[in-house]
Amino acid sequence: MKLLNQSVKYLSLSILAVITVWAVIFYFSLFNEIKSSIDEGLENSKRLIIRNAQQDSTILTKSYFDESFFAIRQIDKQTAFSVKDRYLDTVLNMQDKDDETPEPEPVRMLITAFELDGNYYELKVANSMVEEDDLVKELLSDVIWLYLTLIISIIFINNFALKKLWKPFYDFLSQLKEFRLEKNQVLPQVKTKTKEFTDLQNAVNALLRHATQTYEHQKEFIGNASHELQTPLAIATNKLELLIENGNLQNEQAENIAEVMQIIERLVRLNKSLLLLTKIENKQFLDNQTVSLNQIARSCVTDLEEIASFKGVSLSINESAELAAQMDASLANVMVSNLLRNAIFHNIANGNVSVEITETAINISNTGQPQKLDENLIFTRFYKPNSNAKGTGLGLAIVKAISVLYGFQVSYAFHDGLHNFKIDFPSA
Repeated sequence: MKLLNQSVKYLSLSILAVITVWAVIFYFSLFNEIKSSIDEGLENSKRLIIRNAQQDSTILTKSYFDESFFAIRQIDKQTAFSVKDRYLDTVLNMQDKDDETPEPEPVRMLITAFELDGNYYELKVANSMVEEDDLVKELLSDVIWLYLTLIISIIFINNFALKKLWKPFYDFLSQLKEFRLEKNQVLPQVKTKTKEFTDLQNAVNALLRHATQTYEHQKEFIGNASHELQTPLAIATNKLELLIENGNLQNEQAENIAEVMQIIERLVRLNKSLLLLTKIENKQFLDNQTVSLNQIARSCVTDLEEIASFKGVSLSINESAELAAQMDASLANVMVSNLLRNAIFHNIANGNVSVEITETAINISNTGQPQKLDENLIFTRFYKPNSNAKGTGLGLAIVKAISVLYGFQVSYAFHDGLHNFKIDFPSA
C-alpha cells in the first residue's frame, strides 16, 4: 500500500474514532439533559398539585391517569415515610384528544408521597415523552448525517492535502525508477520546499553519483583487463607454437610445451568467461530484441555436432512450438550453447543429448553420471562435480546470470537416469 494511502487510512481512522466517541457522548448527554429538564417539570407539577389539593380536596380522590397526567391514592403513615422521590421511564395507556382509544405511550414518571391534614398520600405525576422521543430521534438523525458528512469531507480533504504534500516525493520516485547507470542521464530533480524531501533528494543523488562513477570505473577496468590479459596470452601462445614448429625439440620438451599451451588456452577461456560474467552482472548488454530461441537452438546444435560426434554423443532436437524472448541475441546464443556444451562434455560414451522446445520453455536433457548433482551448487561459480572436469566451471554460472538478468527461471532435475536443465520464459 502506498504511503499516501496509509497516511489517509490512519488519519481517517483516528478522526473516525474521535468523532464516534464524541457522537456517543453527545447523544447520551443530550438525552440526560432532556430527562433532567422533564424531571424539573415533574417537580414543579408535584408542588402545584399539592397546593391545589389544599384548596380543592376533590383532587385527592383522582386515582387514575387521564389528560391531567397524575394519580393520587391514600396510604398509611409508615408506607408514606418509606417512599422516596423516584423518577422512572415507563409506559401508560393514555388517550389524547386525537386518539379514539387509549394507546400505550412512553412517559417519565415521578413517584412521591405527601401529608395533608393528617392524611398521607402517594402521588404519581407523569409527563409524556412522545415529543421528546421525536426530538431525540430527529437530533440523532441530524447527528448521524453530520457525522457522515464530516467523515467523508475529512477523508477527501486529507486525501487532497496529502496528495499535494507527497507529490514531490512521488515525482522523485518516478524519476528514480527510470534512472539507469548505463545511460548517461541527468540525476533526478524535483522542486520542493519540504526540507525532508530536499535532504532525501541530496542523499540519493550523492549515492547515484558515486554508483555512476564506480560503474564507469568498472567498465573501464573490464575493457582494460580484456585487452591487457588477452594480448600477453596470445603472444605466449604464438611463441610456443613457433618453438614447436622449429622441430628442434625433444619429445618430452614438445609434450611439456603442449601442456603449457593447454593451460594458456584454459586461461584464455577462463578470462573470457569471467569478463562475460562481469558484463552480464553489470547489465552491459543493451541490444535487446525479439530473439527466436528455435533458431538459436538449431544453430547451436549444428555448430556442436562435430564435437558431439567426436565424443560419441548423439544430438536431437524436438520443436513442438515457436519460442521467442526479448533479450540480447549474443546472450541467447551463449545461454543455449553453454547448456548444450555442458550436456555434451559431461556425458558418457554412446550417450545422447535431447533439446525440447515448447511454448514457454527449453528443456535440455542428457545421459551422464548415474547420480544426481547438487542442485544448490550446480549454478555457482567454479563448481565441478568431480576433480577430473576440465572446464572452467563458469558455464552454468553464466546461464544463471543471464536468466537472472532477464527474469527467466533456470532449474535442474534428475530423473530416469537423465540430467535435465530447463529454462522457463514467463513472458514468452
